[in-house]
Amino acid sequence: MKNGTVKNIEKELLSDHWYSLHKITFEYHKEDGTWEKQVREVYDRGNGAAILLYNREKGTVVLTKQFRMPTYMNGNPSGMMIEVCAGLLDGDHPEDCIKKEVEEETGYRVREVKKVFESYMSPGSVSEILHFFIGQYDDQMKVGEGGGAAHETENIEILEYAFEEALEMIQNGTIKDAKTIMLLQYAKVHELF
Repeated sequence: MKNGTVKNIEKELLSDHWYSLHKITFEYHKEDGTWEKQVREVYDRGNGAAILLYNREKGTVVLTKQFRMPTYMNGNPSGMMIEVCAGLLDGDHPEDCIKKEVEEETGYRVREVKKVFESYMSPGSVSEILHFFIGQYDDQMKVGEGGGAAHETENIEILEYAFEEALEMIQNGTIKDAKTIMLLQYAKVHELF
């Protein structure tokens, strides 16, 4: 199937309470030459960044745990999710954003991070592009308690796991977060340990 084109795009704001939800009506040019009217909803929360903090010497990774209401509403009994450190760019460059998020959420001040890829996380409904990073940490980089920014009501618990244990947590369903799974698998494929 070749790339279709679109025309007559209409955008209607449905909600802007937390982020923006728009109803998009448009015409899509099909391969057979006809135009088809389509309607979609697009949730725009801005772009973000995520990082896997790892310590090759200790064989460990730092993850976070926090309550996620959407998962609670979709069958996660506790609503708690184990995830890599992540946050929205809020106008920052992705590298600057992720360094700031690491310190806010985990208390570690990382000096160097490496971008490894980027991805649309849910392209059928969410506009966000997530920038994925890896970064090494050690105990000397711990400069604060972490736990997230108080005004963001995050209530983050900082966790440190052996890398192999974190991989097992994907298999047994303890880790169900896509960005975390992607970065842990990246670490495995690229033999960071």
